[in-house]
Amino acid sequence: MTPNYRIDQIDQKILSSLVKNARMPFLEIARACGVSGAAIHQRVKRLEANGVITGSRLLVKPQALGLNVCAFISINLSEANKYAEVIAALKKVPEVVECHFVTGKYAILAKVYCQDNDHLMEVLMSTIQKMPYIQSTETMISLEEAIERQVWVKDYKAPGSSLRKASE
Repeated sequence: MTPNYRIDQIDQKILSSLVKNARMPFLEIARACGVSGAAIHQRVKRLEANGVITGSRLLVKPQALGLNVCAFISINLSEANKYAEVIAALKKVPEVVECHFVTGKYAILAKVYCQDNDHLMEVLMSTIQKMPYIQSTETMISLEEAIERQVWVKDYKAPGSSLRKASE
């Protein structure tokens, strides 16, 4: 994100609307904000250009594809400076949908989707645990995803920025 870019109240309303429904027509957002559709289009382009909006995506429920097991795998590395190599290897595993570099006992937290427990065991034992620099893993299976949402936009003040009035 551009360091000097400041999000104002209209930008917040735009982001809040698009987080709720990325397909919401700009004219509908414009009516809610009290500005023209062209102004919303320009603001969205500016939000994209400044790295505030990094894209939109289609969400598919994993269960619709037969991926009924969601698991989180904590990964301990044998050599901390090999993080980039391990991430590059994990990117090649289609079941891995997220990876986070984390603090604590483990270095990496990976989210995976598998068809069933046998599939999960295969991914773990035949793929992930055999990767170079992976010392150990700990797996937690999700029984239910209780909350799934985007970041909360309303009244959010980004670090290092100040909210300005739309008239500025």
